[in-house]
Amino acid sequence: MSGYSPAAWERAMRVRDVILQAIAGKMTWLQAADVLGMSPRTLRRWRRKFQEHGIDRLVDRRRQRPSARAIPEAELRRWLRLYRDRYCGYNARHFWATCRREHGLTWSYTLLRTALQAAGLVRKHRPRGRHFRRREPRACCGELLHLDGSRHRWLERCPEDYQHLIVVVDDATRQILYARLEGGESSPAVMRALAAVLRTHGIPQALYTDRASWAACTRGSEGRPRDDRPTKMQRALKRLGIEHILAFSPQARGRGERVNRTLQDRLVNELRIHGIRSVPAANRYLEQHFLAAYNAEFGRVPGDPASAFVPLGSVDLEPILCHEEERVVANDNTVHLDGVRPQIDKQPGRVTCAGLTVTVRRHLDGTHTVTWGKRRLGRYDDRGRRLENAVAPTPSTGAAA
Repeated sequence: MSGYSPAAWERAMRVRDVILQAIAGKMTWLQAADVLGMSPRTLRRWRRKFQEHGIDRLVDRRRQRPSARAIPEAELRRWLRLYRDRYCGYNARHFWATCRREHGLTWSYTLLRTALQAAGLVRKHRPRGRHFRRREPRACCGELLHLDGSRHRWLERCPEDYQHLIVVVDDATRQILYARLEGGESSPAVMRALAAVLRTHGIPQALYTDRASWAACTRGSEGRPRDDRPTKMQRALKRLGIEHILAFSPQARGRGERVNRTLQDRLVNELRIHGIRSVPAANRYLEQHFLAAYNAEFGRVPGDPASAFVPLGSVDLEPILCHEEERVVANDNTVHLDGVRPQIDKQPGRVTCAGLTVTVRRHLDGTHTVTWGKRRLGRYDDRGRRLENAVAPTPSTGAAA
C-alpha cells in the first residue's frame, strides 16, 4: 500500500467489491456501473484489469503519493523559506509577481498560491456575497479619471502614524497616473495631484470622486451635494472644463476601492522590506520603482487608442488650482485671509485701495496674491510679506479650448 494515499486504496477496494457482486449475479453490470458512476464500457475495462492482475491494478495511479509530476520538495521549501524570510505579509499574487520579476520563478500562480495556502502562510478569502453588475471601462485614455485618498498606516516601520495616499487612476488603462503620500486628504493635496496630472498628460474629460469635504459641500443637506455652495475644487474643475462626477456609495467607486486595497496590501510590504521610514523616501520609492512595476502588471490596453486628454497649452494653473476668496480692503490697505494680512502698497493712479473688493488667492506653494480685476496688486509669502514691487496683470485663467 506504500506510495498511494488511503483514499486511493479505499476507492480500489470499493470497485473490487462492486465487481465481485456483479460477477456473483447480485446486481447487473448496468447497476454496477451506475453505483460506481462510470459507463459500462469503462467498468468492463476495470473488470478485465481485476481479473488479470488483481486489486493492485484498480488503484488510481493519479493518486500516487508523491505524484510523479510533483515539484521537488527541496525547491518547494526554498520558495516557502523565501516568503517567510523576506516577503512575509505579501499576498499570493504579489509574491508570485515579485518572484517572477526578481527571482526567476517559473511556476504558475495557482501552484504557488496552493503551496502557500497549504503551508498556512496566506489565508483563503471567502467568496463575495452580493452580486453587482460590472461597468464597462471607458474606451479612451483620459476619458475618465478616478481620484481618491486612502488613510492608512502606510509606513509599517512607523506604526503609530497615519498617512494619506492620494491616487489618480485612469479608467480606460487602469494605470496609476499619480500617487503620493500626504499628511491629509486636503484641498491643497488634491490640487497638487490634479496639477501634476494636467502638466504631464493634459486635461481629462471627467473626474470621478467621492463626496469628501474637498469634493462637495453636503452640510445641512443629508449627504446631498449643494450646488449653491461649490467647493474650491469644483470651482477649479469648472474653469478647466472637467466634468465632476460624484459617487454616492463605495460600490460606485469599485475600481478606485480595489486599487486602494491592492496598494494597501502591496505598497506597505514593499516599503517595509526596503526599510523606508519617512514620507519623502516613500514618495521617492513610489515614483522611481513602484508605479512602473504596478502599471506594467495591472495596466491594460484601452479600447480606443486615441487619447481623450486635451493639451494644457498656455493655461496657467496657478490662479486656478488655489484657495480663492473675495475680500474688501480695510482702511489701512490690508486684507485678511486665514491669519495672513498682506499690506497693499500704493497703486499708480489711486490715492488708496480702501473699500475695493479684491480677490485673495493662496497658491499651492504657500504664496499669496491679491488681484483687482486683471490687475495684480501684490504677491506675498506665507506670512504676508511682499515678494515683489512691480504691478503685473493677472495671467489668463481660461482652460484650453
